[in-house]
Amino acid sequence: MKWTQARRAQKMNPSVIREILKVTEKPGIISFAGGLPSPKTFPVSAFAAACEKVLREDAHAALQYAASEGYATLREMVAAGLPWKVDPAQVLITTGSQQGLDLIAKILIDEGSRVLVETPTYLGALQAFTPMEPEIVGVASTDEGVDLADLRAKAAGARFFYVLPNFQNPTGRTMTEAHRAALSEQAAQLGLPMVEDNPYGDLWFDTPPPLPLTARNPEGCVYLGSFSKVLAPGLRLGFMVAPPSLYPKLLQAKQAADLHSPGFNQRMVAEVMKDGFLDRHVPTIRALYKSQRDAMLAAMKRDMPEGVEWNTPAGGMFLWVRLPEGMNAIDLLPKAVERNVAFVPGWAFYADKADARTLRLSFVTSSVDQINFGIAALAEAIREMRKETS
Repeated sequence: MKWTQARRAQKMNPSVIREILKVTEKPGIISFAGGLPSPKTFPVSAFAAACEKVLREDAHAALQYAASEGYATLREMVAAGLPWKVDPAQVLITTGSQQGLDLIAKILIDEGSRVLVETPTYLGALQAFTPMEPEIVGVASTDEGVDLADLRAKAAGARFFYVLPNFQNPTGRTMTEAHRAALSEQAAQLGLPMVEDNPYGDLWFDTPPPLPLTARNPEGCVYLGSFSKVLAPGLRLGFMVAPPSLYPKLLQAKQAADLHSPGFNQRMVAEVMKDGFLDRHVPTIRALYKSQRDAMLAAMKRDMPEGVEWNTPAGGMFLWVRLPEGMNAIDLLPKAVERNVAFVPGWAFYADKADARTLRLSFVTSSVDQINFGIAALAEAIREMRKETS
């Protein structure tokens, strides 16, 4: 029996990060590779109590098929928690925010249509968009935000611009207030819709990030959020906020994909979130991640050889690193693994014209001792590679 695969299936590629995570199963490996939240932040006792209560008081509804839009109470909580006026009827609960990207791809992308992304951008978005066979075009970007002149030059005919303004994955950068205002104005003038992905926005260390792009132009944006980084990724719950003109088609795509996201999980999350739980819980995550960021920055400053560059993220989970001239992060990875440390080479995050000298480090799942050991080992691997390439 020969199975004939659809052409779009040939466009699907394994996640580079997921493949690298297999390396981390090696005993003793210190992984800066995965974009995983720290399990220390999971509110286990709160979930245990919520689970018991949901099963005791609402078991039949929680375990039954449910509305595709999502649990009404949770949708109301999402709408109320956003910093602009949102009708709960605009909120669609998704099976992780990754499903939101998949739904957007299905209803907005045709073969050959143009999609704009930052340079670099989230690998999971590239994976979601690519099977629809678009032309994915990277827009030049800086630490402040996207290059507006380059955006104008590439915007003609684009279906949307996908952007992560807060503590971006992979770079950790945050778009400034001035740049958000200018980008929103520019997108409106160009008639360019935007898809704003914000899984890390609550994970600021000292100062909250500026107002979301969607708050400035709700009709011209789709907003994606997640419960994975503030509660737990295993719940597989996220949400979308979409303008009324787009919502029905997103809902239809959702119905075709999985009927609805787990109703039991939605009720548990709503139970946990009531009475302002996140207001008390999220600051503990921020404090932990800030201490780990600070430890990694100190280790980088102490151990890295001259010529290695890195940023100082104001929140989130990632550091973005650039190797000296003539070096390649893909070639560096096996040398690092030999020293029991792993990272993600940066090339996987580019739609085009990848910078092979870049790499991403996650600081949130390692202890301070592991960070110190791992960064010293990575620095040693870089020194060895520099000798070989000089």
